[in-house]
Amino acid sequence: MFKLFSILFFVCLSIFSKAQTKKSVPPISVSGYNIKLKIKGAKTNDTLYLANYYGDKQYLKDTCIIPANGTIKFDGKETLGKGIYLVVLPGKQYFEVIVSDEQNFSMETDTKDFTQNMKITGSSENEAFYGYLKYVVEKGKAGEELKKKYDDAVKNDTSKVKSYRDQLIAIEKDIMSYRKDFIKNNPNKFVAKVFNSMIEPEIPETPKLASGRPDSTFPYRYYKTHYWDNVDLNEDGLIRTPIFHGKVEKYIKQMIMQVPDTINKEIDNLTAKVKNQKGEIYKYLIWYVTNQYETSQVMGMDAVFVHMAEKYYLTGKAYWINEDTENKIRDRYNTLNPLLMGKFSPTIVLQDTLGKDKMFTSIKSKYTVLFFWDPNCGHCQKETPKLAELYNKSKEKLKFEVYAVNTASDIPAWKNFIKTHKLNWINVSNSRGESNYHKMYDIYSTPTMYILDENKKIIAKRLGVEQLEEFLTNYEKYSTKK
Repeated sequence: MFKLFSILFFVCLSIFSKAQTKKSVPPISVSGYNIKLKIKGAKTNDTLYLANYYGDKQYLKDTCIIPANGTIKFDGKETLGKGIYLVVLPGKQYFEVIVSDEQNFSMETDTKDFTQNMKITGSSENEAFYGYLKYVVEKGKAGEELKKKYDDAVKNDTSKVKSYRDQLIAIEKDIMSYRKDFIKNNPNKFVAKVFNSMIEPEIPETPKLASGRPDSTFPYRYYKTHYWDNVDLNEDGLIRTPIFHGKVEKYIKQMIMQVPDTINKEIDNLTAKVKNQKGEIYKYLIWYVTNQYETSQVMGMDAVFVHMAEKYYLTGKAYWINEDTENKIRDRYNTLNPLLMGKFSPTIVLQDTLGKDKMFTSIKSKYTVLFFWDPNCGHCQKETPKLAELYNKSKEKLKFEVYAVNTASDIPAWKNFIKTHKLNWINVSNSRGESNYHKMYDIYSTPTMYILDENKKIIAKRLGVEQLEEFLTNYEKYSTKK
């Protein structure tokens, strides 16, 4: 309850993190912007920065040195993208500015209290925004006092706990009511869209099943179904607020089951809701999901990247990328696609210590472990003997064989390690230099492990040696039950 109050309060005021020096690409326009400022307490010759939120970061947009006359001006020939911007002073002092269609306005304030001393000319959006902030600040002060009294009552006088709790809840309701009224009375303002995007779905009473018991899954299903109801997915300005990224992240990471097929379906449904597929929200959603799962350390999530590449990047829908980026994505797609879970493992032919060809596809074992390692790699020198110990102890029990690929060109070191550590599995190396297994199996570090079933389909990859026994044991139990 009180956590909610804190979020309502501080989200509205935002928390500034260091502005970046990278500039976002502004929309095409010729009308420009002209923002004049007077800030009492700001010093002549100090540098001010104008930055904008974008996703979960802030980007530098403009700078200005305070002149002797004290009139600060940020201006440019290109219109600013809608959003919440930051005017940043030395010492990381800052205040926020709404940029909408109104881009020629003045603001006057004082470093002692930016919000309470704010006066605005020429921007109804900022007048509305600061009216709201002033209201929230006043309610916040009252809430902080009540919270202290509440905490004291919990320790010393429980008879007053209910009264203080009710008053805190009333403050929360007042803030929410103020915001709802503002949205109702100003439906076309950008600020109203920002406020609207902060409203969470209100879950109705849980219905009962035929058995008479409450439907325990209803709250989740309803919340997920209505999660985006209050967000205008065609208002690109929401990208430049501290709200939108959090909404996306929560939905992708918490509201969706973390299974590739489910994630792929949900992101396709979400992007389909965006009518303006030339806009920034469309681009941001595609970028976020692609980046999130291409770099994921969770096994199997590369299937999401493959889906995003197939559906968006390699079909021309990601119109904003250049040819070089497209080629890199295609190359990565071509590498990962054959290595997805459930696909037949790419065939490689390598040579054993006697120079004879060995193919793992000829291995008659329920499970095959492809183990790529380097005898000169420090981590391999620790992990390979551990795998050998498991192999010698539990090969028959776990029903697996090892096809160990030496990735180094140092053949004598490889053979010596095999002999010293008694590696009794199938040892192979690219002795003739004919195999492109590095590319085929995406070997960018060692050791790397793939686990195949009896049909040589990939059932796991990039596990640690210490995870192998548990995985094979559990997979065998699951397969038997199935």
